[in-house]
Amino acid sequence: MTLTQEWDKTFPQSNKVDHQKVTFKNRYGITLAADLYLPKHRDNQKLAAIAVSGPFGAVKEQSSGLYAQTMAEQGFVTLAFDPSYTGESGGEPRNLASPEINTEDFSAAVDYLGLLPYVDRQRIGIIGVCGFGGMALNATAVDKRIKAVVTASLYDMSRVMAKGYYDSMTLAQRTQALEAMSQQRWVDAEKGAPQPGPRNLPESKEGIDNPVVSMYFDYYRTPRGFHPRSVNSNGAWNATTPLSFMNMPLLTYIKEISPRPILLIAGDKAHSLYFSEDAYKAAGEPKELLIIKDAIHTDLYDRVDIIPFAKITDFFTKNLK
Repeated sequence: MTLTQEWDKTFPQSNKVDHQKVTFKNRYGITLAADLYLPKHRDNQKLAAIAVSGPFGAVKEQSSGLYAQTMAEQGFVTLAFDPSYTGESGGEPRNLASPEINTEDFSAAVDYLGLLPYVDRQRIGIIGVCGFGGMALNATAVDKRIKAVVTASLYDMSRVMAKGYYDSMTLAQRTQALEAMSQQRWVDAEKGAPQPGPRNLPESKEGIDNPVVSMYFDYYRTPRGFHPRSVNSNGAWNATTPLSFMNMPLLTYIKEISPRPILLIAGDKAHSLYFSEDAYKAAGEPKELLIIKDAIHTDLYDRVDIIPFAKITDFFTKNLK
């Protein structure tokens, strides 16, 4: 595995933290690549730590890295990682996602952080952005080492793939999609390689009439957030990627996060707001839903004037002590 060493993030490097590339293995033997951010003035004390990933189809050089670096400025050891099969992380075939393996990726990040000599392994939390918010909640439910969890612009990827936006997918549409992917498996098996699906985003904004697609284009396909290793910026998921999501609901055991705290953050103008609202209703106490006025979904990816970092810092300072 060859990792880039130059600063190739979509956000400026902070002079308040130390940064290094690291790798670690998950429970399936896949090597994950990550950026480790450390407060410059650590004073030989054991610190609280936070693992960060997301959005779905993004890489650590985008939103998750921004969250990690910013939280390191606040005194936390942080780790932004590329999920299995994407970015600089290992796993074949490429451009694949899995509700189980991507949940495991968070726990593997906790493994790594807990072995660092300057981390207090009793004080580890996680942040999941967009689709990795659902994975973060699932990981927290099953992994009792995680003491607190934050999601930003939460997507429940299993729900949206299984039921469509706003649960609008009919049984006939679901059956048709599963039939097509089931048949695609024969094609992939015959070729010995998976068929890519359609590009996640078009090459040009011309002709886009869907405001959600336009919103994602404005982040992933422009200098604001483009990164060549991001599936959303520069590629496509494998055509059969939704298969495992469609019958493995991620938030089935969300109540079992309790009594560990949850902070759900979403914009009041976000098309995805209902995911956070429903997760809040389903979760046990303690929990908080913070709705950001006039914010759309992608505002919580990189708009540092909108992302409530002071609130996130207060949440983890209080709950990782």
